[in-house]
Amino acid sequence: MARLLEHYRGEVKPKLKDEMGYKNIMEVPKLEKVVVNMGIGDAKDNPKILDNAVENLEQVTGQKPVVTKAKRSIANFKVRQGMPVGCKVTLRGERMYHFLDKLINVALPRVRDFKGVSPKAFDGRGNYSLGLKEQMVFPELEYDDIERVQGMDIIIATTAETDEEAKKLLERLGMPFSG
Repeated sequence: MARLLEHYRGEVKPKLKDEMGYKNIMEVPKLEKVVVNMGIGDAKDNPKILDNAVENLEQVTGQKPVVTKAKRSIANFKVRQGMPVGCKVTLRGERMYHFLDKLINVALPRVRDFKGVSPKAFDGRGNYSLGLKEQMVFPELEYDDIERVQGMDIIIATTAETDEEAKKLLERLGMPFSG
């Protein structure tokens, strides 16, 4: 079982129940899913970049990504409908907790000039988003194998109804918020 999942079940859940005044343990917010997305604008010119990004995302998350395609044509970006423009992975269950543990304890501390993640990146419904400027912060990736430095978006969806509940949950799980 993932270390973060054990921590959630053993320590975080009971403490949040007492702290937030929930009557039932099932009311305590939990993680629903983590979506990791890489938008690759240059995929239209060089399909090899997309293949490399898919491979990198698979190494980082342990799950095969889905290639995302453009919903509609945009002439200014020279993108046609159906062209591949990125890739994403939706993590749930044990893989989600394993990835989040790796993100919090290994990847984020390796970010240059890291002072914590923004506490303002909640969406109003208890979900949190953060962006990484480069994928090199993950230890699975070798610098020599990277063809192009890519950023990624990480969305953490929770069952919390408010941002405050979600923030307390993520803080208890070890997310390093700044300020």
